Amino acid sequence: MLSQVVELIESKHRFMITAHVRPDGDSLGSSLALYWILVALGKDPAVIMRDRVPHAYRSLPGAASVLTMPEVSEMYDGAFVIECSDIDRPGLIGLERQYVINIDHHSTTALFGNVNWIDATASAVGEMIYNLCKALGVTPTKEIATCTYTALLTDTGSFQFSNTTERTFKIASELVRRGVEPATVSQALYYSYPYGKIKLLGLALSTLEHDESGQIAWIRVTREAMDLAGAAEEDADGIVNYALSIGDVKAVAFFKEVENNGWRISLRSKNKINVAKVAEQFGGGGHKNAAGCSADGDYGAVCNRVISGLKDAVLGVPAL
Repeated sequence: MLSQVVELIESKHRFMITAHVRPDGDSLGSSLALYWILVALGKDPAVIMRDRVPHAYRSLPGAASVLTMPEVSEMYDGAFVIECSDIDRPGLIGLERQYVINIDHHSTTALFGNVNWIDATASAVGEMIYNLCKALGVTPTKEIATCTYTALLTDTGSFQFSNTTERTFKIASELVRRGVEPATVSQALYYSYPYGKIKLLGLALSTLEHDESGQIAWIRVTREAMDLAGAAEEDADGIVNYALSIGDVKAVAFFKEVENNGWRISLRSKNKINVAKVAEQFGGGGHKNAAGCSADGDYGAVCNRVISGLKDAVLGVPAL
């Protein structure tokens, strides 16, 4: 609950902040916004991630101070875990020994923290961090505003996804008043891609397939394609949305090959089609229109199972 988080911050001093492996705009933007809030209160915070900050987010205020390490050896007064489905998601050894504050906006998140603040009505954790900022009586600085705005922008698909609400726009408006430069943020996020990402996009789109109805499409990226493009792991982010941009398509899957014959799967949908339910069948989760999971095995077999689940999701929704 928000009140418990406020009480803990006010009564303690030394905190760590972490998020899931391969941090995205919401997890990283929210983590850094919280970092600057704690700094404004005279606290001693540290942002610790297992993976490095992706290229698109390295211009965020405070990104250079993010510590990258596989293990948490020191003890803190509190460890904020941002946007994680369970305690293992950050990939940090020793995190379970900390006093954990679990903050997320996914309804499928496990209540693994000593304190659990879950708000499934928020478009992004960034909304929750903004509310926390207000509850603590902190005036949003340009640093806080820029990081929070990045969280909102990325997790709402540039305010295009169905999780975008009137509240989202009100908060975004307030953040702009506090110094955010929307064009500058968008330039860093969407117009500063490395060559490897664009090469990978071309290879990925060449694998595009669809079912007989034309309502379900899927794309894959293999390790071979990653090497051929000279792409970094983060360069595959966002490719799934290209398949969803097809007019007749209602649900899509993106399969990314990982080590040991595994696949990381991103699912997206339009309107009322719930892909989170499909992800849950594979031990994953997420939002109605954006979810993810993992699976091991032969690509053909994994693909067939996922597409079968998407077909059930699409067929189960009445035509608009």
